This record gives sequence, C-alpha cells and structure tokens, in this order.
Amino acid sequence: MALKRVSQRSVPDEVFDQVLGDVLGGELAPGQALPAERKLAEVLGVSRPAVREALQRLSQAGLIEVRQGDTTTVRDFRRHAGLDLLPRLLLLGGTLDLKVIASILEARLLVGREVAELAARRGGAALAPRLHEAVAALREEQDPVAQQRHALTYWEHVVDGADSIVFRLMFNSLRAAYEPALPALATMLAPEVGRVSLYQALADAIGAGDPSSAGELAAELLSITKAEFAKLEEDA
Repeated sequence: MALKRVSQRSVPDEVFDQVLGDVLGGELAPGQALPAERKLAEVLGVSRPAVREALQRLSQAGLIEVRQGDTTTVRDFRRHAGLDLLPRLLLLGGTLDLKVIASILEARLLVGREVAELAARRGGAALAPRLHEAVAALREEQDPVAQQRHALTYWEHVVDGADSIVFRLMFNSLRAAYEPALPALATMLAPEVGRVSLYQALADAIGAGDPSSAGELAAELLSITKAEFAKLEEDA
C-alpha cells in the first residue's frame, strides 16, 4: 500500500482516491485491515476528520467495512460494490481493461435487446420523432467521437421509452463507464455507429410498436462492436 502525502486541495477526495486505487488495483486485498484512522491521518499528512469522511464514502461504496471501535477491513468489491465503479475499473491505471470492456459489451447486448422491446411496447409512435432526429444527427456527423455521442443520445431515448427505472440507472452507469473512453474506443465502435440504416430500422420498429423486430434489430446492431472487439482480442 504505497500511500503518499496528500495535497490540501479536496483532501477527503484525495484520500478516497488513493485507497480506492489500492483496493481496485489489488494492493489492498479483501479481508486486509487498514491502518487505524490516526495512523492513516499521520501517514497521509491530513486531519482525522478528512480520513473519517473518506472512509465513510468507501464504506458506502461497499469497498471497506468500518466497525466502530474495531478494525476497518477491505471488502471484495466484486461482491459488494455497485455499477458506479465501472468508470474506474475501465480505465484503471490510465489503461483500458479489456476484460471490463468485454463485460460492458456483453451487458449492453443483453440489456439493449430487452430495452428495445420495452420501448416498442411502451414508447411506440410517441418515441419515433426523437429517434428519427437522433438518426438524422448521426447520419450528418463526420467526427467519430461525436458520432458515438449521437448514438448514446439515440439509446438514451430508447431507454426513456422503455420506462424502467432499473434499466435507466443501468444505462447511466454503463454510459458513465465508457463515455470518458470514447476517443480510445472510436476505432472499435466505428462500424457500429456507421450502420445508420440499422439505427433507422430500429427506430421504425419501435415507432411501429413491434417488440419482436425491435429486439432483433437491437441485438444485430449491438453485436457489431462485440464482433469487432473479438477480432481485436484475437490480434492482441
């Protein structure tokens, strides 16, 4: 656990980030005890209230277990944390994690099909104008990263049409995970965002209230990047 002295800007955030990085990176293993609050404050060169605040946030995130008057231990984030960790896991150490990318692509393929079906059932014709507007923006855009953002807007409308708070929160977490990495993912996502005709066909199926066709088209569209990623893995 290579702790460093913390600068005085946003001190609890700095403490949180250092411990979080060690937990996700494996330097702090599940079941391992953290130094006492007083010791952490001394090593980091910060106040005990700053350490306490950071530990509370880590506990709320499911990363550590704080027992009053007892040892604070690291928890297995794979069992206790939420989707809000995905952005950190995807770019852990500043490098894209291929296993996390694979998991995101699997999740969006499975969830995307269900969301499209729900959108056709619940959104239907009322959703069509927003989807067609997003398709038009995607068709006119030439910048690869901007194209991806238009595609995200398109899917945001689809998720809204599904009218499911669980799927909406899942979408938020997945978007937060890979949106910061869009420039790095541009090459892999290009074949998908370039299939404007598929986006249009999916919009038409949703607008027509056809869940079966919407689900199939969503799966076809989202399978493109999954296939591209499989090629990259083979070449690696």
